Amino acid sequence: MPVFHTKTIESILEPVAQQVSKLVILHEEAEDGNAMPDLSRPVQAVKLAVDNLIKVGYETIHNSEDQILKQEMPPALNRVEEASVFLIQASDMLRTDPYSAAARKKLIDGSRGILQGTSALLLAFDESEVRKIIRICKNVLEYLAITEVVESLEDLVTFVKNLSPVLTRMAKEVDTRERELTHQVHREWLQRAIEQVKQLTPALISGIKIFVTTKSQGGPGLEEAQSNRDYVTQKMSNEIHEIIRVLQLTTYDEEEWDADDITVMKKAQNVIDGKMKQAQDWLVDTQAVVGGAGEHALRQILEDSLCIANRCVNPEDGENITKTVSNIESMINALCELRQQGKGNTPQALSLSRGIVQMLRELQDKCQKAVTASERSGLKKPAHTVGGKLEQAQRWLANSAMDDKGLGQQAARMMISDALKVAEGLQGPKRAEILQLCNEVENLTDQLNDLARKGMTNSPQARAVAAALSQKLNQLKSKMQDALVTQVADDFMDISTPLKMMSDAAMTPFGTPRREENFEEKARNFSNHASKLAATGRSLAKSGGCNDRRTVEGIQTCAQQVDDLIPHMVKAARIVLMNPANQASVEHFDLLKGQWTENMEKLRGLIDEAIDTAAFIRANEEGILQDTDRTEQAVMNLDAPGIVNNTSSIARRAHRILQVAKSEADNSEDPQFVERVNDTINDLRNTIAPMVQNAKILAQNPRDPQAVGGWRGANQQLINAVGRVRQAVGDRANHQYPPHGSDFPAPPDFSHLNISEPSSRSSRSLTSPKPSLSSPKPVDDFQKLVDEAESAVRSAMSGLWSAPRHGSPRDFPPPPPPLPGIYDRAEQMPHRQLGSVPPPVPPPPAPESYNPSAYRDHGENAPPRPPLPRDTAPPRPPPPETDDEFEMTFPAPQANQPIMMAAHALHMDVKQWSSRDNEIIAAAKKMALLMARLSQLVRGEGGTKKDLIDCAKAIAEQSEEVTRIAKGLAMDCTDKRMRTNLLQVCERIPTIGTQLKILSTVKATMLGAQEPIACPDGSEIVCGSEEDMEATEMLVGNAQNLMQSVRETVQCAEAASIKIRVDSGYSIRWTRKRPWYT
Repeated sequence: MPVFHTKTIESILEPVAQQVSKLVILHEEAEDGNAMPDLSRPVQAVKLAVDNLIKVGYETIHNSEDQILKQEMPPALNRVEEASVFLIQASDMLRTDPYSAAARKKLIDGSRGILQGTSALLLAFDESEVRKIIRICKNVLEYLAITEVVESLEDLVTFVKNLSPVLTRMAKEVDTRERELTHQVHREWLQRAIEQVKQLTPALISGIKIFVTTKSQGGPGLEEAQSNRDYVTQKMSNEIHEIIRVLQLTTYDEEEWDADDITVMKKAQNVIDGKMKQAQDWLVDTQAVVGGAGEHALRQILEDSLCIANRCVNPEDGENITKTVSNIESMINALCELRQQGKGNTPQALSLSRGIVQMLRELQDKCQKAVTASERSGLKKPAHTVGGKLEQAQRWLANSAMDDKGLGQQAARMMISDALKVAEGLQGPKRAEILQLCNEVENLTDQLNDLARKGMTNSPQARAVAAALSQKLNQLKSKMQDALVTQVADDFMDISTPLKMMSDAAMTPFGTPRREENFEEKARNFSNHASKLAATGRSLAKSGGCNDRRTVEGIQTCAQQVDDLIPHMVKAARIVLMNPANQASVEHFDLLKGQWTENMEKLRGLIDEAIDTAAFIRANEEGILQDTDRTEQAVMNLDAPGIVNNTSSIARRAHRILQVAKSEADNSEDPQFVERVNDTINDLRNTIAPMVQNAKILAQNPRDPQAVGGWRGANQQLINAVGRVRQAVGDRANHQYPPHGSDFPAPPDFSHLNISEPSSRSSRSLTSPKPSLSSPKPVDDFQKLVDEAESAVRSAMSGLWSAPRHGSPRDFPPPPPPLPGIYDRAEQMPHRQLGSVPPPVPPPPAPESYNPSAYRDHGENAPPRPPLPRDTAPPRPPPPETDDEFEMTFPAPQANQPIMMAAHALHMDVKQWSSRDNEIIAAAKKMALLMARLSQLVRGEGGTKKDLIDCAKAIAEQSEEVTRIAKGLAMDCTDKRMRTNLLQVCERIPTIGTQLKILSTVKATMLGAQEPIACPDGSEIVCGSEEDMEATEMLVGNAQNLMQSVRETVQCAEAASIKIRVDSGYSIRWTRKRPWYT
């Protein structure tokens, strides 16, 4: 089947698919009784191209040393050649009989063979190129495997000299391959992995060097040095295995995350396969060192096997893997004990080695089967973010009658679990609010579940419970976000002090009292602090409300790297403590400190992007006020250390506010916003130093009233400056659109609805509430408004009644009533604020007598006689242009229609926006309808092959339109991060649209080619062959990816639309459609 994971393959297949689609349409028209045209010339051109392709293919086979390529490419070449022969035969037969059915069959078979054969040919060649890069990667892994035998500086020099060129070549080849890939996520994975390898290379060399020097000097710390060396080696090996895994990927799901169970299981399986040879070599070598790289590889296999077991869909598979791992672990421990005793050559040890090798093969097979079974199950798990879980739960609540395999309910319950974890770090009212919401959500979920079991999902009671649960889930999400913002403000106030204190403790000279005890205390504080920061980052990524996959996965990756580095940072510092004169140990510690600091700063930067800046500043402002209260209490208690600690906290919080505000200004291209924020930043910066200086004076003499007053004044200036920064940043953060997923107000109460109008203005004034006026300026403006309105009304009425009239006075209509909005409000104003009430409008003057000749004298025609009343009502005017047709014509999806469900998900996202004056919403709505139509065509529910091809082309055209609009919007956006996110999301849409055209053409060549068979699971289409099923699966995956990309593009476009250049001429309006009663 066609694959499109590289730009080269896509560029070759697209024109081929276009030509094949034309032949498919000609074939279908001929089935309707039309004569086929003469195809001899285009078929001859195809034959020449095929002959050249076959020639080049066989030359490639002859010059290649890849045995797999020599085996896989000839069948593809034969298929292309046979397809070319079919086309020639069809052309000859059609020339003699334009209505020949056999010729038409050969034509469609040849077209399908050309497309699929060319795809297979390109894939075989591409896989051969990938294997070349993988061989280079494995060469690097072989060098990493011998790090444990480097025991001198000379060995280290030789090792580096041999490793450097291979490592450089690998990095170059991976970078080149990354630029060739079409899947953006695959490119990101390769970039991240190769970047990690580049960063770990200096640490690897440093780790080997410190091990060699420590071992040669015979000093303490050898165990720590070996552990650091093995850690870096293992880390680099894992990253290279990840590179190998990604290089072999050809497809991608846009909804796939790094934390998905299937993704994690595949990564673990890849590591198992990569470590197997190294583990087996260690088992076979009776003289292998216990604790060496081989044993580490063996135990890594067991860890990854347990990782797979914990995520198995089938519990039996997980239990079998866990039991096998336990048996192997016991045998490994026994073997290590024998080898440590020098009994590695005994029959017992040899028997254990053979048994472990055999069980490892069985474990590898069990893991592979478990991964395959889990992948084929198709079961969806709750999302990895609270926003994703909320969306899944809301989808369930909106249509609780549809069977979603319990996904929505599971997502709601996982939100409760996440909220309880967030509440663990809280105290006081915030903790109580979250716990109460968790109880309410759990009770409502249980109630809805009970109603579903009773078959009452569509009852009014169930709808009421679902509405209440939806509201509570939104409230729970909001409370979790607020709590996490406060936690981030507290935890990330200072990230470097614990590391600095541990570093200073490690550098303490020999002979200093309590030298080792002090170091252990500082190391423990550093470990606890770093672990807390990593945990806060993971909690924010999971429950903080950020739905951007890159940001969330970046936070999780950085947090994991920080966690991994913590023990090795402590070990490196302990080596320095034991060997302060060893320059290699100091350099290694400095290198690890640099890496840890870089990862922590990156983590903090990603967290700052994931949370709302204004909310973060507000949380720090509240923290400053609390620190101020504690400082005041310390002053009352004459507690100098308390004064120092609390005022230092105030200063650190102020510096954090400066950091995020400066980042916000640097991220914007709005000159007015940047100027306003920079001014407030400078004001705040100028207040920090005076506050700190006054705090030092206060700490030295808390009894001095002048010192207390000086600090209070300086601190108040700092607080005021913080408020101005918050206002400057918050003005840009607030916008006119309600947040996504905001609750609409409840319908109004109609029990007191009165259709008849009050009889007088006084009755209206008695029933209307009086507005409260707090300042005189709005009153003056309002009085001016009243005077102008009254003058305008009098002028209009005067002109109306002074016009020539005819008829009797009683035929005249009554004078128009006064403007109710103005006079009602005017009468409600106190007389002392509004002055005297305006006098009533005088009655109109008496009409002039009727003079029929007046019209003739002035050359005017008499006005036409009004029509006589009639019994029938006049025709209804045409309805205004709305989106009702879009919403009414969209078909309801079924659980066995993945393409329709993907289209429906986009439909639900865009239906809340009006398409009037919004091109991107209009295009997205059209794409949703077209994709729904494509689902029907693929399922065989009416339509022709031409309809299928045309529908795919129309979807691709709309994809280009969405991308064009999104790119134009991105260019006008003044927020750099939003612009980058929007461009990254929309740039993959045209590629997926092109792939959809090709896959639809492939599917069109198969429709009707095989006898359909029934699928017991009611899948997307009833397929008649393995090729047909494979084509359908790829088409389904492509359609889902396209709809998901458009959804993300619309969301990013809506977010970016609030930060548009004033002079851009931006005309897209985002009008959220609300219920009729609001």
